[in-house]
Amino acid sequence: MKVLVAIKRVIDPYVKVRVKSDGSGVETNNVKMSMNPFCEIAVEEAIRLKESGVAEEVVVVSIGDNSVQETLRSALALGADRAIHVNGPTTLEPLVVAKVLAALMEKEQPQLVLLGKQAIDSDNNQVAQMVAALTDTPQGTFTSQLVIEDGTAQVTREIDGGLETLELSLPAIVSTDLRLNEPRYASLPNIMKAKRKPLDILEAESFNVDLQPRQQVVEVTAPPKRESGEIVSSVDDLIDKLRNKANVL
Repeated sequence: MKVLVAIKRVIDPYVKVRVKSDGSGVETNNVKMSMNPFCEIAVEEAIRLKESGVAEEVVVVSIGDNSVQETLRSALALGADRAIHVNGPTTLEPLVVAKVLAALMEKEQPQLVLLGKQAIDSDNNQVAQMVAALTDTPQGTFTSQLVIEDGTAQVTREIDGGLETLELSLPAIVSTDLRLNEPRYASLPNIMKAKRKPLDILEAESFNVDLQPRQQVVEVTAPPKRESGEIVSSVDDLIDKLRNKANVL
């Protein structure tokens, strides 16, 4: 079984995000970048499937400029077998990404496609669902447990009322949630081995997908600064401030 994992390069989640002075977006120059945390979970799950003998090959793919190759090498160091760099713009709308991945699915013919449920930079949570719609493929989103057996994928997903278990026929598309697993760290020997693993470069234009954006970011603003708290001397003082200052009583 071949597993295709889509990953995205984002600002490291432990970095304090700064808005550009002109309000056109978020500052990315000289900022530490890393693999999207939800994508890390997808890569880890694919590697576990291979280690358990369920999958034979794990292929990772990322779309963007040459900088994404570093992220792809990170996935190879974790245990992926092969990487595909789709060379194109660094910022693409979810529908464009979905169309590129759908075209790549037709080329690679994977039995399972794993994606993080969302990217922490845009928080759209759209690509997995769009790829499933474009390819008419069964999908399981917000996955907290995944079992592959007898040509089917049993997906336990988190919903508002609790947990829901779906059985999907393969090929299928699965987006991963936080509780699916805990990603491993790459060892030094595997980091060295990753440099020799194949990394193919494909041009985004070769997929015959219109890459032009349909949306425009008008302005990005930082959230208002949080005011410092106050220490109260008594319960009566607290109630007075909640009633007269905060207006919540």
